[in-house]
Amino acid sequence: MDYPVNDKQLIRDCRIGEGTKVWNFVNLYECEIGRDCMIGTFTEIQAGVKIGDRTRVQSHTFICEMVTIGSDVFVGHGVMFINDTMPPQADRDKWLPTIIEDGASLGSNATILPVRVGKNAVVGAGAVVTKDVPDGAVVAGCPARILRYREGYGPE
Repeated sequence: MDYPVNDKQLIRDCRIGEGTKVWNFVNLYECEIGRDCMIGTFTEIQAGVKIGDRTRVQSHTFICEMVTIGSDVFVGHGVMFINDTMPPQADRDKWLPTIIEDGASLGSNATILPVRVGKNAVVGAGAVVTKDVPDGAVVAGCPARILRYREGYGPE
């Protein structure tokens, strides 16, 4: 879909689903964003990023290459994604992907290293996620650790 661009947005070669709202002062390039999403002001989403439907990305968030975010995800203000664990790494073959599964919630100012955040998991504000987060887990801290599981999830 063609997206109206103004002098307060840089949107280049993106696929943006119907009903998605993109606020001003954003940089989006070569990414895919699903239907009925919201992309907050002062956000950058880099090439190759895929975001599912009904996902909210709050302001001041940075989503780097190699990140996939599912549907019905909440990304809080100022969340930072990292694909290079030994910066500056010019060799992109050494960069690593991040996957955020459907229904996950990432608290404000969380830092997400190359990991998988499971379905319906919750990442607390300010957490530094260095390891995969299981489905339904609630994590917080630096480094993030499992505090508990949401109802219906967790170890048997």
